[in-house]
Amino acid sequence: MRIAVISAPAVRMPPPDYVKQLADGMSKMGHHVDIVDTWTEDGMKLPGYEYIAVVTEPVSIFSGKIPSNITKLLSAGSSLGGKKSAAFIKKKGLFYNRSLFNLMRVMEKEGMRVNWSDILFNGPHAQAMGKHIGA
Repeated sequence: MRIAVISAPAVRMPPPDYVKQLADGMSKMGHHVDIVDTWTEDGMKLPGYEYIAVVTEPVSIFSGKIPSNITKLLSAGSSLGGKKSAAFIKKKGLFYNRSLFNLMRVMEKEGMRVNWSDILFNGPHAQAMGKHIGA
């Protein structure tokens, strides 16, 4: 299966370790996985993937907000309606559950079918979660 892992850290930086390990877990299951960075990509190639996993973290430790670049990337990718997807939030701060809710709401607004959501604690946990996608 072709999977896009959308990396959306709260600040502009390369994809964090937990995103790479999530993608590595998916690759170990035989999937073709590409990491898409919200800071550098435009989202036009997203419709070519069968599954889309969005990974982010709360903007601050006292906020349930997610980075605004996720909304921009998903809205740029046309025909995402009906795509199977997963929403992952890195555990950070006090309101990470609210952040997960906000992320799923943004994804569903674009027509994506979120069939899995979870909280990621660290890199090894993310890799274990990646092995369950498509299994």
